[in-house]
Amino acid sequence: MKLYQTLENQIKKEPNYVSDNGEVKKWVVLNKAQNFDEELIGLLLDDSDLKEKFFIKVKDVLVFKQNLFIQFLEQKNYLNDSYTQFKNKVGLSIDGQYLKQRNEVALVWPFKDCVLEGGQSREEDKREEIFFNETLAQDEITELLDPKVFTNAKVFDKDGEKSFDQLNRNEKGTITDNLIIKGNNLLALHSLKKEFAGKVKLIYIDPPYNTDGDSFQYNDSFNHSTWLTFMKNRLIVAKELLHKSGCLFIHIDYIEFAYLKVLCDEVFGVENFVQIISVKTATPAGFKVVNPGPVNVTEFILMYTKNKKDYKFKKGYVEAPYQKDYKYYIVNREDEYSSWIISDVKSKALELLNVENEKKLKDEYGNEIASIILEKKIEQFVMDNPSIVFATYGPHKPAGILKELIQESKSRPDDIIYHEREGASPFILKAGRLLAFYDKKLQEIDGKLVSTQLLTDFWSDLSWDTLSFEGGVDFKNGKKPEKFLKRIIEVYSNEGDLILDYHLGSGSTCAVAHKLGRKYIGIEQLDYGKNDSVVRLKNVVNGEQGGISKSINWQGGGSFVYLELKKYNQIFVEKIEDAQDAESLLKIWEEMKTKSFLNYNIDIKKQEQYLEDFKALHLKEQKQHLCELLNKNQLYVNLSSLNDGNFECTPEEKKVTKDFYQIKH
Repeated sequence: MKLYQTLENQIKKEPNYVSDNGEVKKWVVLNKAQNFDEELIGLLLDDSDLKEKFFIKVKDVLVFKQNLFIQFLEQKNYLNDSYTQFKNKVGLSIDGQYLKQRNEVALVWPFKDCVLEGGQSREEDKREEIFFNETLAQDEITELLDPKVFTNAKVFDKDGEKSFDQLNRNEKGTITDNLIIKGNNLLALHSLKKEFAGKVKLIYIDPPYNTDGDSFQYNDSFNHSTWLTFMKNRLIVAKELLHKSGCLFIHIDYIEFAYLKVLCDEVFGVENFVQIISVKTATPAGFKVVNPGPVNVTEFILMYTKNKKDYKFKKGYVEAPYQKDYKYYIVNREDEYSSWIISDVKSKALELLNVENEKKLKDEYGNEIASIILEKKIEQFVMDNPSIVFATYGPHKPAGILKELIQESKSRPDDIIYHEREGASPFILKAGRLLAFYDKKLQEIDGKLVSTQLLTDFWSDLSWDTLSFEGGVDFKNGKKPEKFLKRIIEVYSNEGDLILDYHLGSGSTCAVAHKLGRKYIGIEQLDYGKNDSVVRLKNVVNGEQGGISKSINWQGGGSFVYLELKKYNQIFVEKIEDAQDAESLLKIWEEMKTKSFLNYNIDIKKQEQYLEDFKALHLKEQKQHLCELLNKNQLYVNLSSLNDGNFECTPEEKKVTKDFYQIKH
């Protein structure tokens, strides 16, 4: 054990080999050893015990015992259970046995404990996702989720695209720029943790629904366990980003709804579940009516808080028709309440119509037309005089002073009882019932003062038609109405709060957040070309008038910063996905051998030896196989490799990355 400790202490002298929590990055050391890295060999030579163990003198030249060193690192008592499952024909063997044949190898079941990186192709390409369902040891997962290097930084405002200078920060040092990040959303979320942990007030996501009709084609539709792994990996880090008084909304349909509810209960805690909102998103027309059973017109939103006791709930309101139980008004409310004269609204409406009574109105216009005329006049009077129109109601289980007031009011049925309250509206009673005035029903919605009712958990009042070009981008499937997102953002956040959407799609969430004066971070892996979220946000900055713009008098303005995660092995993954035949894949393999980072215990000679077997596989299996050869920790460039010459980070990339993570040297 002394030699193990000596090796670990020596390796930790090089910061690039040590993680943030002080653990040795074992996969990095193995990779360096495989490539006879001068820096690593120099560290080993600096210690006499390590020099004696891992080097042999041949004609006065010290030779590195590479195989012995790698074998030493892979011993269970040093790497714990850090093993990776490989195919027999390309896997390393120890003492003549492949890893998975040895009794001491411990595998972690991929869908239980492993990370599912997941990816996306262009929306128009129905791609069968190549998943990396390999068993990764915990230190390797940690490396996969390390912060990444940023590239291609740009700033967009009303003057157009500008080169990146620096990020803006508030007095606490937190970034205040709006951010659009292009790259794998799991890795991007982990890259946000250091800067934004505990600072996001609202997360809204519209993930893939796991249906054949997904606009995002993940793995030819996930099965339940894979889809849930995909969701869980992201929800865990999303929870870390939420403010202690923050909340999360997940938009989903019926297929995965029940599974997702159980998963969210586990991640966020049952005690932090708030409600299920049902949203009517379609009408029973067209193809839907041929489906067996009830026609499906509803989707769902799961709402959770980070910590319900710290969350400050606000009331939401929706426009509603005039409520007919408000049928009385006070003729002289400006007088002392004890002398108020009460009359009925219908009589006043008939008076305004210059009609003696309702019968005469019906005689002149007929019953149906007369009713419409009278209702319109009543509604007009109520809306013009909301502070004097009222309804009466009896509170459920009154207590304390209210209970006493009700008893007193019942004993004096002809009198108005008026009781002032500190910091609240007064109690006004008549004949044992409370008076509720109509002005309390009015709220400003979309720039108009309208009659409202409290927001419930069933939203059926929003139109989901003709959305495809909203925001100036043509996104046929999956787009959510700006009015719908406006409701969520207005009710569940305040101006200046930080909003996050890591399944950004066409950019609807960030577009609405921008117009409503919120800060935002949007993450998206796909490039939709002329219909990309960046195009939409540029339209917003320039004052586009779609969606909610006219109702809130949006005139444009503001800015956002665009960033990308710097790709490395991900470039080869995308080439593999796009390949159309085996010949193309073999060319990619040749390039991978010289330019990619292969998994450190891949035997290239054996891969070449069984090349004919590879050619005999189906194209999908060939793609899967090549992806398995890549080191998944190097899909994107880790922050720890910023100054590693192998990754060729440019001065511009170093500048934006150091600025983002506040690295001073």
